[in-house]
Amino acid sequence: MQVISETGELREAIKAARSQGKRIGCVPTMGALHAGHVSLFHACRSQANFVVATIFVNPTQFAPHEDFSKYPRPLEKDLEAAKLAGVDLVFTPTKEGLYPEGYSTYVTVEGVSAPMEGALRPTHFRGVATIVLKLFNLVQPDVAVFGAKDYQQQALIRRMVKDLDVPVEVITAPTMREHDGLAMSSRNVYLSAEQRKSAIALWESLNLAEDRLHDGETDIQAVAAAMLQHLQKAAGVVPDYAVIADPQTLQELTAPQPRMVALVAARLGTTRLIDNKEIAL
Repeated sequence: MQVISETGELREAIKAARSQGKRIGCVPTMGALHAGHVSLFHACRSQANFVVATIFVNPTQFAPHEDFSKYPRPLEKDLEAAKLAGVDLVFTPTKEGLYPEGYSTYVTVEGVSAPMEGALRPTHFRGVATIVLKLFNLVQPDVAVFGAKDYQQQALIRRMVKDLDVPVEVITAPTMREHDGLAMSSRNVYLSAEQRKSAIALWESLNLAEDRLHDGETDIQAVAAAMLQHLQKAAGVVPDYAVIADPQTLQELTAPQPRMVALVAARLGTTRLIDNKEIAL
């Protein structure tokens, strides 16, 4: 497995792989790898024969009050996990390498970036879109894999790729979950034992919404309110939102439709978690 931090060296490695007729796959990550990331590497391997993982804690998607400085960075463990997963190349750029002095260009994706995470974290998706497009330009993958847990993020990236004619196929891999249903996340390590018990309320609220809709409930607002109430009842859980939206536009729905997505976000102490579930009628 190659480990590269310089963009010039990365371009040469990609060029060499292309010259061998290899299909390039990319999995952008912020590190702190867990089984969910490993599943993305395997999904990428099924679509490409040269898998590139990027590890970079992107500062432009964090607001000043968020956990950028505390975000876990166990690079050696991450490299070992990537190697065991069969990754061919890991790109570990520096902040200075990607955002040199005088950097002033950012990507804004309107519409899908506005609700939910976009409303609560106004600069977040600008940072996400910018770094992902930069990584796409550097790696030039044929296919890129993202996790379904960050549902709004993958929807935004799909929109950006379509609007800007980026020649990459975007694949969304299923969310990996703990034994009790909690979505795997690098931030789960911050949870205390009691918070970890309460965190399952996010997954429960999504299942509650699915059950209500499958039972024939047509009042979408009532279903969303039930999700919110379930979160509020869990000890130490402070919900940010609980909504049912269109899977592509992410606009909140006023009536059921054949395909929907339920999305929740909540804080447990200083830790913020998100989750979602697609619902089909």
